[in-house]
Amino acid sequence: MASIFTRIINREIPGYIVAEDENNIAFLDVRPLKIGHTLCVPKQEVNYIFDMDEDAYLKLHAFTQKVAKAVEAAVPCKRIGVAVIGLEVPHVHIHLIPLENISDIDFSQPKLNLEEGVMAETAEKIRSNFLA
Repeated sequence: MASIFTRIINREIPGYIVAEDENNIAFLDVRPLKIGHTLCVPKQEVNYIFDMDEDAYLKLHAFTQKVAKAVEAAVPCKRIGVAVIGLEVPHVHIHLIPLENISDIDFSQPKLNLEEGVMAETAEKIRSNFLA
């Protein structure tokens, strides 16, 4: 069965997509820790990041760097935090989280439930900075 991320990649279910290239895609986390919390995902469904082949791994990280710069330009913050946990969805993904404090990247904190308008506006801001 395809992961929820593969279903977003295949446009079977909606997602707030902010960036995409031949190998990777980035979209907003629907239950974010902070506004602008973005997931960078390889299009090839691989469960564990260290099982990726080297070329795909390097391309994912280069893509993630570009997306992080777009998030930072779109969402006021001190830094962009990066996390790879890999337990939530069996499909590699890198979390990019706008940070003001170290506690902003604490996954045990309650997640936000943002309105669709806020999500769409945030996605558009990030997307326009990615393309700039």
